[in-house]
Amino acid sequence: MSGERIGTVGVIGLGKMGGPIARHLRAGGYKTFGYDVVPAAVELARKNGVEIAASPAALASKCDLVIVLTAFEEQVEDAIFGEAGAASGARPGTIIGIAATISPSGTKSMARRLSAMSIIPLDIPLCRPEFAAEAGKLLITGGGDKEAFERCRPAFATFACDIFHLGPVGSGEVGKMVNNLILWACISANYEGMKLSDTHGVDREALRAMLLKSSAANWALETGVGDMVMPWAEKDMMIVLNEADAGRVSLPLCGTVKEVIKGIKVARGDFSGALSKSED
Repeated sequence: MSGERIGTVGVIGLGKMGGPIARHLRAGGYKTFGYDVVPAAVELARKNGVEIAASPAALASKCDLVIVLTAFEEQVEDAIFGEAGAASGARPGTIIGIAATISPSGTKSMARRLSAMSIIPLDIPLCRPEFAAEAGKLLITGGGDKEAFERCRPAFATFACDIFHLGPVGSGEVGKMVNNLILWACISANYEGMKLSDTHGVDREALRAMLLKSSAANWALETGVGDMVMPWAEKDMMIVLNEADAGRVSLPLCGTVKEVIKGIKVARGDFSGALSKSED
C-alpha cells in the first residue's frame, strides 16, 4: 500500500468531533467507514452516508487510513490493540492516525508496536473546538513518516484547513500539548482579569472589545471558548505535568493553571470530563 493514493478512510469514535470528520470525508469523495459503541452516534453517521463496521478490526481491514478519535489514552490502546482492535485487522502498509489527545510517550510506545506489525503510525491530534469540526476548519498538528503524512493530506484537508507536520511520530502530540498549555494559561488569565474588572463595575463587553485591540489579545478571548464547557481541561494539563515530570522539566505555571481551571469549573458547577470515560 505504500505510495498508493488514500481512497478509503475509517473513523473510530463518531462523537462530537469524529462524527463531523466522517461526514466531511464522505462529502470529500472518500469511501468512509465508522465505528462507535454509542448507537445514536452510529445512526447519525449512517444517515450521513458513512458505512458502519462491526468492530475496529473490521473497519481497518477495509481502509487505507484509520483515524482514532476516542477520548482517553486507554481507549486509544483498546481501539488499536484490544480484542478486535484495528491493528488485528489492518493490512501491511495501512496508516493508523491517532487523532486523540494523549501523551507523547504513550503515542511513541504504540507507534513502535504498530511499526513492528508493518502498520504505519501517525499522530494527528486536533486543535479547535466542536464548531470548527462542524465547519471543517480544524487544525492538525502532526507527526510521523513525512511521506505517509503527505499521502493523507488531501483526506485531512476535507476537515482541517490548517495542517502541520512537526517531525517524527509523537511530535504532533507534543504540539497539541504545548498548544493546550498556552490555551489554558490564556483562559486562566482572561478569567482572573475579568473577575478583577468586575470588582470595579467595568462593563465586560466593553473591556473585552478594548483588550482584543491591545497587547492582551488572545484567541480564547476572541472566540469566547473559555466561557464554554471545558470537559478535557484537567486531562490536558495532567498530560503536560506528567510529561514534564518524566522529562525532569520544571513547569510551575502549569500546576497553577490546572488548579485555576479546576476552580473555574467548580465555580460554574461544571464537572464534565473530570472522571468521564466517554468517547470523543
